[in-house]
Amino acid sequence: AVVSTQNTGAFDHFDKNDDGRLDHFEFRACLVSLGYNVDTEEHLVNHNPADSERQSDFERVLQMVDPDMTGQVTFQAFMDFMTQEACDTDTAEQIIASFRVLAGDKRYILPEEIRRELPDNQAEYCIARMSPYEGHDGCMGALDYMSFATALYGQSDL
Repeated sequence: AVVSTQNTGAFDHFDKNDDGRLDHFEFRACLVSLGYNVDTEEHLVNHNPADSERQSDFERVLQMVDPDMTGQVTFQAFMDFMTQEACDTDTAEQIIASFRVLAGDKRYILPEEIRRELPDNQAEYCIARMSPYEGHDGCMGALDYMSFATALYGQSDL
């Protein structure tokens, strides 16, 4: 899938109040449910700055998803993190091929096609990051899924 429904489902499951945010404990549980091995040491409570070299893996992840340490991980930050994690396994070619199927073999995709095929959170995530398609075969509102995929996952041979 373009953006894993497993990831979105896990986020939604732990977002009990449906506000699009997880607190740090919910975020940890979400990662564990997705198969991540997060350490169990709770450095976040009574953290001693002199102990910074003992920073946990989870704290390093928190710095990525909650850099201001607000205590909340937004859906957007979660998806950005999961997308970065997926870079190790997905390629631009795989993502382009997935979008090409959704687009009915066109070199561009329309927001309506994305919304029809993907869950709301995933659709809006993709639409917000895609540039307008500039090819002569496009139409009003056409989006460039190829540049989106290569920006996320690196250079494509396609």
